[in-house]
Amino acid sequence: MDVPDEPILDTVVLDELAASVGGDRGFVADLIQTYLADSSGQVDAVEAAVAAGDAEALVRPAHTLKSSSATLGATRLSALARRLEMAGRLGSLDDDARADATLAREAWESATGALRAWLAGESG
Repeated sequence: MDVPDEPILDTVVLDELAASVGGDRGFVADLIQTYLADSSGQVDAVEAAVAAGDAEALVRPAHTLKSSSATLGATRLSALARRLEMAGRLGSLDDDARADATLAREAWESATGALRAWLAGESG
């Protein structure tokens, strides 16, 4: 399974998000902090569902991870989560889904690192 040709973090999305809330970058920072706290559990749930072959259990965490990642510009992770959500909806947890789950973990680690760096830049 190929890695989606998407950036780890699209900071333009963060800038647009800040603009949409009147330039309140503190609000964006709060959203990022919430994402950092919550997304680990979603990635864990995705991996567990794929490992168990439980397509139904995969849909919700993959959907949530897809949406929240897209909101914050974690586009590669969002693309992988979209593929995993579709695999869950189709009930096809094959080798591609297992590979995507592994890639999603890697993309999550990279994205959370990039978001932490963005936060550090905002406070520095």
